Amino acid sequence: MRIKISLAQLITISSPLCLLLIWEFCSQFSILDPRFFPPPTLILKTLIQMGESGELFQHILISLRRIVLGFLLGVIPAICIGLLMGMYRYFRQFFSPIIMIFMPIPTIAMLPIILILFGIGEFSKMITIAISVFFPVAINTAAGVANIDKIYLDVAKNYQASAKDFFFKIALPGSLPVMLEGIQMGQAIALLTIVAAEMIGATSGIGYLIWMNYRAFLLPEMYVGLILISFFGYFFSLLLRGLERKLLPWK
Repeated sequence: MRIKISLAQLITISSPLCLLLIWEFCSQFSILDPRFFPPPTLILKTLIQMGESGELFQHILISLRRIVLGFLLGVIPAICIGLLMGMYRYFRQFFSPIIMIFMPIPTIAMLPIILILFGIGEFSKMITIAISVFFPVAINTAAGVANIDKIYLDVAKNYQASAKDFFFKIALPGSLPVMLEGIQMGQAIALLTIVAAEMIGATSGIGYLIWMNYRAFLLPEMYVGLILISFFGYFFSLLLRGLERKLLPWK
């Protein structure tokens, strides 16, 4: 079976490979200080060694559990509230000021309050992710409902569609394109948040791995953590793009 690779796919693959080759060359010939920028081959070797010891997979599984549960904890209420804000003016008038007040505050700045309320256990880290994910998803979902073509609203009104039918047959599918963009933003923010949260208040996870190796000046191990975060960001993005193609085949 022959695998065909398009020019666009070839360019997409070649750009990170070129970056790695330049990094390897500059590090090997000391154009970049190898103490601070170890060559990718050394980082790969370190990744394999950490994987063989089993330590790495433990940190990965802990971080992934926090990310997935925290992401769901933020996305599900954000979609519900966003849909209600888009559908009903009074909901929008009630929730909009609250969102506008809290959205500009960095989630990490709220971490002391989160720790006071929920303690230093796993749930506080999930709540931190949930809060950071909530705002872009809620705002995009509400905007998606508001941008539904007026003709669909008129059809629903003329046929006296019930609130339930309007919610599931017009508001939800009509807002999906913009909602999914918000979810895409949310997954990127979730990764940023978990790294920061694990650096500050955790004893395990990828963020903790990055921070502790930085403090011990074990930079190849630190870069392993950074590469893992980059990989999972790209992987989750591909998953969401695949979901988008399934749900929105016309795009």
